[in-house]
Amino acid sequence: MARLGNRSGADGRRTRLLDRVAQLGRRRRAADLAAPGDAQERRIEALEERVDQLEALLEGLQDSVHREFIREGERIDALERRTEPAEISRALSRDARERGI
Repeated sequence: MARLGNRSGADGRRTRLLDRVAQLGRRRRAADLAAPGDAQERRIEALEERVDQLEALLEGLQDSVHREFIREGERIDALERRTEPAEISRALSRDARERGI
């Protein structure tokens, strides 16, 4: 029977918490309606700040992608040089000499 009491207690706390969140939301909307110019100005400033942050993140991502592109290009070039027939022949000859074959 104690479980039922705990569940209803948890449900009661959850209900009170939801009521409190709803009340805070109503207060915020009321404050926004009371001073629409100020609230709108704050929202615009917050959005401008967020756009600036997103632009900085995007620039960082572009730089990172560019650096990775350059690294991969250099790696591919090195692999292509090592797999040219003349280079493979030299590597096989060198290996044969080192192993005494």
